[in-house]
Amino acid sequence: MSGLEKFRTETRSWLEENCPEGARGSGYIPLGSSKIELETDTRLWLERMAEKGWTVPTWPKEYGGAAIGKEEYKVLIEELTRIGARTPLTGRGVNYIGPTILEFGTDEQKAKWLPICARGEGAWAMGYSEPGAGSDLANLSTKAVLDGDNYMINGSKTWTSDAKDCDYIFALVRTSPDKPKHDGISLVLIDMSQPGVRVSPIQLISGASPFCETYFEDAIVPKEDLIGGVDHGWTVGKRLLQFERSTHAGINISGSQGGRVETSKMPDLVKDYVGVSAGKLSDAQLREWLTIFEMNSHSQRLTQRRAIEESQSHAPGFTSSAVKLTNALNIQDGDELLVAAMGSQGLLWDEATADPKQLTFLKKWLYQKSLTIAGGTKEVQLNIIAKRVLGLPD
Repeated sequence: MSGLEKFRTETRSWLEENCPEGARGSGYIPLGSSKIELETDTRLWLERMAEKGWTVPTWPKEYGGAAIGKEEYKVLIEELTRIGARTPLTGRGVNYIGPTILEFGTDEQKAKWLPICARGEGAWAMGYSEPGAGSDLANLSTKAVLDGDNYMINGSKTWTSDAKDCDYIFALVRTSPDKPKHDGISLVLIDMSQPGVRVSPIQLISGASPFCETYFEDAIVPKEDLIGGVDHGWTVGKRLLQFERSTHAGINISGSQGGRVETSKMPDLVKDYVGVSAGKLSDAQLREWLTIFEMNSHSQRLTQRRAIEESQSHAPGFTSSAVKLTNALNIQDGDELLVAAMGSQGLLWDEATADPKQLTFLKKWLYQKSLTIAGGTKEVQLNIIAKRVLGLPD
């Protein structure tokens, strides 16, 4: 038996014995927030996987990982998928800031923060965009002024997803206002439990929203919690964005959720609302639309797997922009297809008259309009693809 076959056998046996029934199938995947109480099986699953090092299986063991290679990681994902096991942990801790600290942090920073991320002991928000600095991120104005051993943070960030449930936020701040705007930025880690941090949710058209505005009023950051060196935040921040986009694209292998791509359920969903004749959808236009969607979905899954296999690091670089964008566009196309299949009855908004399942799909359709904005807008991704992937001139 080869080493990989032995790993598969041992992994399969361990998962069968240790994955609770309540952690299989669809359901909540923890962000690691101390503010959210987990169900018993979900908590047990997180604890067992963290102890095994499989919340972040490719990370070094000293930081809470299992130090497994790419081939073993692929086997782990296959075995998790085989039994329908949910990812034990997700979020910006294991996917964004954790890998960034692993690459740019000091030994002391790695020892302090990475085990916290790996164990799911603190959820993270992302402090990049501001009211006056969205796509032009380098125009940010949130200030960090050194005062003894601490930085004092003042300003605000917007679209800070899940901030109301988070324990920490990593933020790009201006540490040197007299330097050119790209050169005076640093990345800091902020404890959100302090009085100097205030969070205000943003309401979306779909109803409840994870998006928030976060305000800093003399928030305190110890100077040892600045990542990558003073005024090097633009370099560090861009790398973190690659981790973010590769996660949106399903090709980030830093956390155990990366690379796990669901088989499309769209055919069965559409059949629930459209008549079937002789084994085919009776609506020819929807039939053609569904066929194209399934072809695109299959191509997307193959592209994700290829990107994971070809990547030489935990983030695939600028290719992530292309895969992230095509993934978002295909998901939105599937939403449009399902809403069209539901017809006018699927547009009912009143909970007293709407079918609960259809209303869920309707809200998801509206919410997922944000996929071509979140993680970098469609226009930003196209610009990166043109310049960095295709090498086109400015």
